[in-house]
Amino acid sequence: MASSEYERRIAARFATFDQDGNGYIDRADFSVAAKALLAEFGTTARCDKGQALYIGAEAFWQGMAGIADRDGDQRITREEFVNGAVKRLRDNPERFAEIARPFLHAALAVADADGDGRATVADTVRVLTALGASEETARTAAAVLDTDADGKVGETEIVSAFARYFTVAE
Repeated sequence: MASSEYERRIAARFATFDQDGNGYIDRADFSVAAKALLAEFGTTARCDKGQALYIGAEAFWQGMAGIADRDGDQRITREEFVNGAVKRLRDNPERFAEIARPFLHAALAVADADGDGRATVADTVRVLTALGASEETARTAAAVLDTDADGKVGETEIVSAFARYFTVAE
């Protein structure tokens, strides 16, 4: 895939992180995402799962800022996001997985009603819609994530799919 096509696709994914739609990604966007997940699942911020989610969100923000915030202003513009993905993450989903894993692990724990380390497909849809995906997109993505068709989605499936989506042109 040509670099310009890859850049166009990555730029379109910027909005996934820009939770408040103000044109840049910052720490607040990660807090908004955590708050939305906690509200969706009726989980308090002060409980262990809530604290883990906020800690994961902060780790994710720090990782993203380290990769993309070139001017150090604690905001990632669309251009910085694309440049960071192209220069540091393209075809390297493992690197992105490293920075996303704490947040995704904690989000899965919030959605995991029975404590088996996996979320149902229906709860995965709830996570994705709470994070801003359309209902249709969330349903499609959750079904694809259930690779063994057992009705559950685990951390390995989520982390690898998430990392591929944001790093490898599909």
